[in-house]
Amino acid sequence: MNSADIDRAVVGILERFTDDWGVDHQITPDSQIVADLEFESIDVIQLVVAIEQHFGIRNMGFDELLMKDGKYVDDLTVRQIADFINKKINGA
Repeated sequence: MNSADIDRAVVGILERFTDDWGVDHQITPDSQIVADLEFESIDVIQLVVAIEQHFGIRNMGFDELLMKDGKYVDDLTVRQIADFINKKINGA
């Protein structure tokens, strides 16, 4: 799976969440999932599960992305999520 396929998949997964919530924000690589897409912490957990199910990979290691220096990050961009998945799948 190439990075463009991963990008499209991540946007599609995020759109399923935001469409249900009525969030009117176009999702771009620079969209922040908390500030722009109105994700709460429980939503991030559900997002991780949805991503792992979509790609068929359990325990993808999202803690590496969600925590820096022992603290949770405040926000993530769509690009950061897609790049993380690309590294896990393709080692890129």
